[in-house]
Amino acid sequence: MLKPGRPRHEQLSDWLREQIEQGVYEVDSRLPSESQLGKRFGVSRITVRRALQTLENEGLIYRRQGLGSFVRDQRVRQGLVRLTDFVEDMTQAGLTPSSQVLFHGPVPAPPEVARALGLDEGTTVIRLDRRRLGNGEPVAFDRTWLPVFYAQLLEGHDLETETIYHILEHNYGVPVLRGRYRIEAVNADAELAATLGVAEGRALLLITRLSTTHGDRHIYYQQRYYRSDRVAYELELERDPRRLPSAAHGLPLRDFEPVFNL
Repeated sequence: MLKPGRPRHEQLSDWLREQIEQGVYEVDSRLPSESQLGKRFGVSRITVRRALQTLENEGLIYRRQGLGSFVRDQRVRQGLVRLTDFVEDMTQAGLTPSSQVLFHGPVPAPPEVARALGLDEGTTVIRLDRRRLGNGEPVAFDRTWLPVFYAQLLEGHDLETETIYHILEHNYGVPVLRGRYRIEAVNADAELAATLGVAEGRALLLITRLSTTHGDRHIYYQQRYYRSDRVAYELELERDPRRLPSAAHGLPLRDFEPVFNL
């Protein structure tokens, strides 16, 4: 029930906002009607409408005449046909990117990493773990392995504010020319759950990426775990490849984009 002291419409909008954020009401699901909310909380229809107007102004819901109020899909689109880094993705989506370095140091290359980077198993590589945030909220966790040669170029740089792409390209003239991606669904173990602020066993989107430069030299191998409630991928295909620009090399792929929900 609502408590005295604060305007009732603010308390009601807070309660509805919390229900939406907790996933009680999913995207495009209908909220209780104005009369239902009024009866439940003992408030007038005007109070309910003010609360709903607040949520609509915040972009959390949309209303349809005669049908009611629905949870809005807040995901922001931005493209992935062009190779981009996390900061570029977030900035283009209108979100403020930031990172937290959780680990940065030498480790023996695990078998999967060694194969990807063309190294012997157990070769020393540098591992960089970062929690990636959009508007201050956890969006992803990156675990990146770099050969020592490229890792040493990152020394002295603030890896919470600078990206690997930017450092290598702008400071050392090492362009990241190609990325090979693999996308799959995984469940969060205890470490990932704690890092991303989700329940253990929660579905995550794992994107494995191998980035290369001139001569097909491997710069890094990365595993990025996206919160599945905050990112999805949309794919747009072109049936007639002749309609695509030449840069697409004839592939029937017009757009492939992550969609953020923050």
